[in-house]
Amino acid sequence: MPRSAPRTPKPYDDAALERAALDYAARYATTRAKLAAFLRRKVRERGWAGEGEAPVEALVERFSQHGYVDDRAFASARAESLLRRGYGARRIGTALRAAGIGDDVAGELRERIGEGAEDAATGYARRKRIGPFSGRTPDMAEKRRWIAAMARAGHPMDIILRVLGADPGEEAY
Repeated sequence: MPRSAPRTPKPYDDAALERAALDYAARYATTRAKLAAFLRRKVRERGWAGEGEAPVEALVERFSQHGYVDDRAFASARAESLLRRGYGARRIGTALRAAGIGDDVAGELRERIGEGAEDAATGYARRKRIGPFSGRTPDMAEKRRWIAAMARAGHPMDIILRVLGADPGEEAY
């Protein structure tokens, strides 16, 4: 049986674009920037059948006003999640910028991130079994690898040295 040509999807109109935005916002925790990028990509892939430009910014603004998209709630949840996983302030800031969170919203979380920095570093060391949680005495090369791993996780050097300098079984603070 011969195969038919693949069906090309119809270009978006106002209603279809709004449905796509609603589906995306309902399925994923998102930010205004991520929703706008998603909608622009969809319009670029399928085209726009409406008059003028696609109303991406107006749609994102309306979703934000209705509470479907909340950058502050997203940033707070993402920061708390990354703190629980043991990441530091630099790594959290990078993740928030990648999600399209502005410096004003991220700045509101700096104090909370700073309060949990040492606990996050200790949790990271415990999870990775490094420093006082490794159960062995490391050589200099292994200590350098531990420091590098914690630095990549976004922790500042003073906290890294405090956590890695703790004795086995001793809390870092």
